[in-house]
Amino acid sequence: MSRALRQWWALPRRERVLLLVLMGLQPLLSLSLRLLGYRRTRAMLEALSQRPAMPAVNPEQRAAAQRLAELANIAGRRGPVASTCLRQALAVHWLLRRRGLQPQLRFGVDRIGATPDMHAWVELEGVPLAQPQLRHRAFQPATSASTAATTDSSAS
Repeated sequence: MSRALRQWWALPRRERVLLLVLMGLQPLLSLSLRLLGYRRTRAMLEALSQRPAMPAVNPEQRAAAQRLAELANIAGRRGPVASTCLRQALAVHWLLRRRGLQPQLRFGVDRIGATPDMHAWVELEGVPLAQPQLRHRAFQPATSASTAATTDSSAS
């Protein structure tokens, strides 16, 4: 049995289902971003995920959100299409909103070096999800949503 298959079966059933959902979302988000653009895709996802907000995030929800973001990263690398950080972040943001949480979608640019490196991630109560600390610190959050339009095609 291959290593990837052993790792798949080692996951709890709930995580295998989440991973399949995330793998299925990636091509749909890619298509939506190409056809509708970022703003309309995000508006559609937000309309589909309206839930009453929870007053505070408990430790179990925070851990589950962190794991969801980790699974989105795996889905982005191992899914049917290679997925950028923007598509992964949109999927995580949408699924967390469906759970009644209030995640924030963040965009940043690392301007150190010859070419700017753009990145998208999700934060929950100010804590970045599934972001190695050093990589996250290199990116300064963008101040406007218009930056998102440029991250669509070049986000890592």
